[in-house]
Amino acid sequence: MSWYRKLGLPVAALVVALNGVGCVQPWVASRLDEKLGHKDDHRTPILPPIRDGYPAPVCEDPPSDREVLRSLPKGIRGVPWVYEEFRDDIQITKSRIVDKIDPPRFFPLIGMAQLHHCHWECAVYYTETIESSHPYPVYLRKPRIQVVYIDKDHLHLYVGPNPDTQKEILLEMTKY
Repeated sequence: MSWYRKLGLPVAALVVALNGVGCVQPWVASRLDEKLGHKDDHRTPILPPIRDGYPAPVCEDPPSDREVLRSLPKGIRGVPWVYEEFRDDIQITKSRIVDKIDPPRFFPLIGMAQLHHCHWECAVYYTETIESSHPYPVYLRKPRIQVVYIDKDHLHLYVGPNPDTQKEILLEMTKY
């Protein structure tokens, strides 16, 4: 009988432990999205060549709000009801600080191309809210400003000064 009791206790502990394995913490999905969901963030796009006789392209696409918020420093995760930190009333302003095109040069795996520098300064205005209810309730709100610099550089292929070649490459890349 004592042999069954010695075996039964570890088996019961194993069953109890395996019942809790199915629970997934709520932050696991957001962590996976942070790690795997943004594969194109650090890739440089390759655009068609800049055609002679046409105006030079400008950086018209500012960074999205999602890109700006992802580039902010992470907030403190905290412990629920002991210390929690939130960002409320978020407002984002974006201003272009650099828009220039380098002369053509050779890039490995790409060939001759021109680097188009697009640098943005993004200011994030928000209200930082800190809450705590242990050992006594505390509620603190402070206005904050954080500035983030984002580079959205891209390449333009360079095929030479021949307008027919430029038009042919443009049609091939854009399929128009």
